[in-house]
Amino acid sequence: MAEVATYELIDHVAVVTMDDGKANVFGPDMIAALNSHLDRAADDAKVVMLTGRPGLFSGGFDLRVIRGDDEETARNMTRGGARLLMRLYGLPQPLVIASTGHAVALGALCLLTGDYRVGADGDFRIGLNETAIGLALPPFAVMLADERLSRRHLARATLGARIFSPAGARDAGFLDEVVAPEELRESALDVARQMVDLDGSAYAGTKQGLRGASIARILERLR
Repeated sequence: MAEVATYELIDHVAVVTMDDGKANVFGPDMIAALNSHLDRAADDAKVVMLTGRPGLFSGGFDLRVIRGDDEETARNMTRGGARLLMRLYGLPQPLVIASTGHAVALGALCLLTGDYRVGADGDFRIGLNETAIGLALPPFAVMLADERLSRRHLARATLGARIFSPAGARDAGFLDEVVAPEELRESALDVARQMVDLDGSAYAGTKQGLRGASIARILERLR
């Protein structure tokens, strides 16, 4: 089986790179790989940085599985993806996301789990297209959108399925910073290296206070 995500430790930063050779979908293999890398990072990293390959962060859930004949596999995948995003959102370590390009549906929701999100500038599409393709946003997605997106853009980004450019995504709340593609990796690593110096226990405790109750409500519904 081809490796869909890789792990590299740089200056106490666990750099996890998604690359399935296609759309970087959150299918069963990607979900399992990311959870495995997060397990490893828990032991040997102070900060986690999640990124994709040039031009593409993630196209979301694997729609072939969702629309396939195996309902149990589809259900397990969507629940697994939701749990993964809740794990990222509540990660005790700082989470920096380097968005390398397109990020739609679950890919855009993944951006909302990051503590600091740096995006590559360019002709990229970022947003939640679910209502445009006949899918209602599930509770975990609604929670992330409500907590992280700008109130000015919330309705258009969710109900209206608005797709943003990187600059628009920054204004809407999907990103914190936009840089030239060739500067993305080092810009995100610079942010991550600065976060290495933060007190880990204090950071984890504060994040739990901010997000713990919301995450617990979502996880309870996923049982």
